[in-house]
Amino acid sequence: MRRHGIRAMTQRRFRIVTTDSNHNLPVADNVLGQTFLATRPNEIWLADISYIPTDEGWLYLAVVLDLFSRKVVGWAMRDHLRQELTIAALTMAIQRQRPARGLLHHSDRGSQYAAGDYRALLKASGIVPSMSRKGNCWDNAPMESWFHTLKTELVHHAAYATREAAKRDLFAYIEGYYNRQRLRSAIGTQEAEAGRSS
Repeated sequence: MRRHGIRAMTQRRFRIVTTDSNHNLPVADNVLGQTFLATRPNEIWLADISYIPTDEGWLYLAVVLDLFSRKVVGWAMRDHLRQELTIAALTMAIQRQRPARGLLHHSDRGSQYAAGDYRALLKASGIVPSMSRKGNCWDNAPMESWFHTLKTELVHHAAYATREAAKRDLFAYIEGYYNRQRLRSAIGTQEAEAGRSS
């Protein structure tokens, strides 16, 4: 790459805050504790929010990632950061995967994840909440890595005139490419998912 003058497009041009942890809502213990190891699908889910720039303003993307397969099991896009965004992503994941009770759900301690309706949905589905320590991105490192991959492979190469254009691109990346074609680094991913496709 150096010989041909090629370099990875990884630098961040700007950064906004999507985590509002300055609230009085209940915060779950860090049950995951940076143990990023799952032995089967729907054992541990990771969740987070990121942002996509468009000429119309920010588009916010909430994702739920299965730690075992590294598959995106739920996602939602909105023009705001209210809890509706994260609830929509979690609802998709639950409806698609139908996880057994006891699944561990790890997120940051932002207000969207600590909100009453979000916690109620976790409880009703028998999902155990876990939250990162304040200001510690390493507690959700695989999720941070997923967003970095998204930005590097797609977002940093695009300029979106509208949120709808960004939504179409993100949908195609997540559902058409990442979940179906992209080889992921988790050991055993392809074999584990081969029998569950479609």
